[in-house]
Amino acid sequence: MPLDTAQLTAFVTVVRAGSFTAAAEILETDKAHVSRLVGRLEAALGAQLLTRSTRALALTEIGRDMYERSVGMLAAMEDAIAVAANAQGAPSGVLRLTCGEEFGALVVSQWIVAFQNAYPDVRVEAALTNRVVDLIHEGFDLAIRVGALPNSSLSARKLGEITYGVYASPAYLKRRGVPTQVEDLAAHDVLAFTGGSAAPTLVKGEETFALSAPPRLAADNNALLRTAAVGGLGIAVLPSFQGDALTAAGLLRLILPGWGRRPAPVHAIFPSSRYLAPKVRAFVDMARTRFAKSLDNVRL
Repeated sequence: MPLDTAQLTAFVTVVRAGSFTAAAEILETDKAHVSRLVGRLEAALGAQLLTRSTRALALTEIGRDMYERSVGMLAAMEDAIAVAANAQGAPSGVLRLTCGEEFGALVVSQWIVAFQNAYPDVRVEAALTNRVVDLIHEGFDLAIRVGALPNSSLSARKLGEITYGVYASPAYLKRRGVPTQVEDLAAHDVLAFTGGSAAPTLVKGEETFALSAPPRLAADNNALLRTAAVGGLGIAVLPSFQGDALTAAGLLRLILPGWGRRPAPVHAIFPSSRYLAPKVRAFVDMARTRFAKSLDNVRL
């Protein structure tokens, strides 16, 4: 049974948007038209895909399976169009990407601007979120992720690494003194990046040093630690591209050279390596080429 592309698009858009009204706005049509398209799809399939109430929509079991298949079918159709466009010279279509909020705002935003300047026929839809997005089920072409990757069926290409250093404000160092060896941190206020209960650990080559005293501030957000360090609250381990920018501005100083967190790899993640759409390949290639320069160009 052939399926209607408009019906599939309407169904997927309703699920992603959470309502027929929101989907109609995205598709630039009216709610009744979107409802008719989804209704015709359900009639063609002989199955209910959505349960509707005055408050919310929910996928039925068949609807969940159909949603996943619909996303794949629409993506395949878009890739086919992109292949044809690429044969004529340049990537086109819509590139849907996701990345973490802070790295996205500081670095990936530069790649998006450069990419769209280079490929004006490509539209970009970017979701900056710290939630781990399911690329396949949510219809994203790629994700930019910082840190070690879990085992996954997804494919990945390494773009580069983020290094780290130890920084403090001139005011804090004037008030508390400058530590000359890592053991001196026991007598200082430490601002630590931590996502769990484990004690923060610093590394320098093969050396490691675990901070035994509770940090004055522990957070899983570098922007918060950066603000606290500039404000003179203590000593922070920050991404070098951020700490160096603030050092150049006279707001921080690098101390204990060579010590920091282990470098964090940055990867581009995408659903399959069997076929990489031209728009995805072009964006990944640009990100790899511009990686180091983008870190140097960050403005805080």
